[in-house]
Order: sequence, then C-alpha cells, then structure tokens
Amino acid sequence: MYVILGATGNTGKIVAETLLDSGQKVRVVGRSKSRLEGFTVLGADVFEANVADAAALTTAFTGARAVYALIPPNMASADYRAEQDAASASIAKALEASGVTHVVALSSFGADRPDRTGPVVGLHVMEEKFSQIPKLNALYLRAGYFMENVLAQAGIIKNFGMMAGPVRADLELPMIATYDIAEVAADALTKLEFTGHQSHELQGHKNLTYEQMAKIIGAAVGLPNLSYVQLPNEQVILGMTQMGMSKNMATLICEMADALNNGHMRMLGPRSAANSTPTLFEQFVHDVFVPAYKGQATTA
Repeated sequence: MYVILGATGNTGKIVAETLLDSGQKVRVVGRSKSRLEGFTVLGADVFEANVADAAALTTAFTGARAVYALIPPNMASADYRAEQDAASASIAKALEASGVTHVVALSSFGADRPDRTGPVVGLHVMEEKFSQIPKLNALYLRAGYFMENVLAQAGIIKNFGMMAGPVRADLELPMIATYDIAEVAADALTKLEFTGHQSHELQGHKNLTYEQMAKIIGAAVGLPNLSYVQLPNEQVILGMTQMGMSKNMATLICEMADALNNGHMRMLGPRSAANSTPTLFEQFVHDVFVPAYKGQATTA
C-alpha cells in the first residue's frame, strides 16, 4: 500500500490516480474527507487527517510500502513558516514511528539553502528532518518553477492588460508542469530504486523568462503585444493581500523572488535528459491557462 499526502492537490492527485490505475493499493490522506470521496470510486482508502497531527499520520502510514509527502500550501496563513515546520515535524515523527522505509517528498530547487528563500526554507527544514530518520530511504524532488504559478496572471491580464510580478522580466526560470512532477513521483514510488537520502532536480522542459512567457500567453489569448512588468515588492504585497493572500505569505513569496533575482536560489546541476520533463509551456498555456483566462473574462 502507498500513502499519499495532499491527494487533492496538483501533484498528489495525479500520483494517487497513477498508482491506482496501475493496480496499486493506495490510501489518500487529506484534511477534508468530503474532498477525498472521489478517490473512493477509484478504489482508494480514504483517511482524514491534519498533516500536523503526528498520531493520525502514524496510523495512516502504518503498513505502507512508501509515502508521498508534501507540505500543503496555505495562502491565508498568518505564519506559514511555523505551519511548515509543524507539518514537517509531524510527518517526520509519523514516518519514524510507523517504520516506513521509503518516502518521496515534494521539495523545490533552492532547498539546498537554509535561509532567504521564503517558503522554500521550510522545504530545506523538511529535508533535514527526514534525513535524520534512521533506516529511511528518501528521495527529494527539487522541482522547478511551477507553470501553475502563472495562473494568477489571468486576472491581472484581464484587469490591467499586462502581466506583472516581483521576478525580473529577463530571468530564466526552469518552468515545470506539476503533472510532470507527479509522473516522476509515481514512477519513483512504483520502482523504489532509491536508497539513503537523495535529491533529484526537475528542471522542466526548458528555461523561460517572463518576457518570453508573456509573448506565448499573449499569442494564445489574442493579445500579441502583451508585456510583463516587474513591480516593487511593496506593490506586489499590496496586490496579493487585496486578492486574499495573507501579508505573511505575500512577503515570503517576495523573499523567494528576491532569491531568484539575485541567484541565491538556483538549480545546482546542468540540464540533462534525467532532469528534464516533457510538457511544453505552450501546451500548458493551451490546455490550462487559456481556459482559466476565459473563465476570468466570463466572470469579469
């Protein structure tokens, strides 16, 4: 049996469905049982638990062949770093108490750095905690910049006619679709060929700048002159909080953007076949971004 955390999220959902499709026994874990009910018809065991509840997670993990672990995002958190540390401590305690021997964990590039990377610091801490568990084999998927991050631009484009954010317009980012991360995770869980504690960078199909992404998105939504503008952090934080994000989370995201802009947060290895994934940004825009953008246009 495999246990999947964050099964209603972008990666956890695909990991769970992929394993179920291959005939594996799967237990999905989430905060809301009602949101997990769709997995019941697929044959999964549904387990309701808060990721910060070590006792509940220990019960969920007991008997598992392997676990897919992640720290759920919470854009409304007043202290997200504290939430992250509580979650990673709980997961680590449950992994050790249940005797699980293998875990595939969703991490991020930049997790090699102990500070100044915003929410990625919490993933550095998670990796360190897991690495201290005796006899645990752990694979840390240090994924690139999620293509899904640009979905927030749909409303910005609709309201202001441009793309905008705290990242430099000319900064090359390793853009990756979360679907591809999930495929790698599911394959690693199925094979369980990793031993000890290993990190594996996932750099996506290719690097793109926000300037390049604006051209691709603009062409797809009928705005050939669409541009991207880098905004001051103060303006970004104000805009994010007006959209419902906590000031704490908005500040952390800007800290991460600063780390990207100055090179503090970057991929460590060169691009290779082993760390590249298949989904093109153009395909993501066609399949995911354009429908989201049209939804914004409908509700505006």
